Amino acid sequence: MPKKPVAAKASAPEPAPAPPAATEPDTRDRVLLEAARLFRHQGYAATTLRQVADAAGVKAGSIYYHFESKEVILGEVLDKGMLNVTDAVRQRVEALPADASWRDKIAAGITAHLWGMLHYGDFTSANIRIYGQIPATAKSRHRIVRRVYADYWDRMLESAREAGELRQDVNTTVIRLFLIGALNWTVEWYNPQRGSLQDLSRQIVDVVFDGILGHTKH
Repeated sequence: MPKKPVAAKASAPEPAPAPPAATEPDTRDRVLLEAARLFRHQGYAATTLRQVADAAGVKAGSIYYHFESKEVILGEVLDKGMLNVTDAVRQRVEALPADASWRDKIAAGITAHLWGMLHYGDFTSANIRIYGQIPATAKSRHRIVRRVYADYWDRMLESAREAGELRQDVNTTVIRLFLIGALNWTVEWYNPQRGSLQDLSRQIVDVVFDGILGHTKH
């Protein structure tokens, strides 16, 4: 009886090459970091994608694998700076005891905001320096992230006022705008060689709560 022909075994498919996404997080972070640095020092309009790619050590064309456009990179840089500061403040405030005073909570928020601003300097400084020159669409999207942080401070300040720990005759929105505006610019002038961050935080907290005038006897 003739043997049946043996069917040829199907060859195993060749393994697919490892996708570029295997190293995507590192590349994305590097691109964002270099973009933040360039935006900070050159401005948004003057920074090109080629400059960002060169600084990040990637080919100019391959940057489109990670980001659709320079405006997308801008949006992520702005959001990253704001979200890092927001997370730092939330964590520091929420780590306090449940019975902490509002002064302690606001002081913790000030300290954490300063830490976030200085620890993520290129992102936070870029956020401040170029916000006025970015495209309207990017500004509209990023405004949502800023609003979340502003609302967090407004709730904290309003709670402090309701508890009698803040003046009743000053609008909490004005307090927040003044306080955050002043804290934001420390990233441009703070020099660690002239004093520690802890000492800077203490002085700012003292000024915020106790003013700048000396207490003289009348």
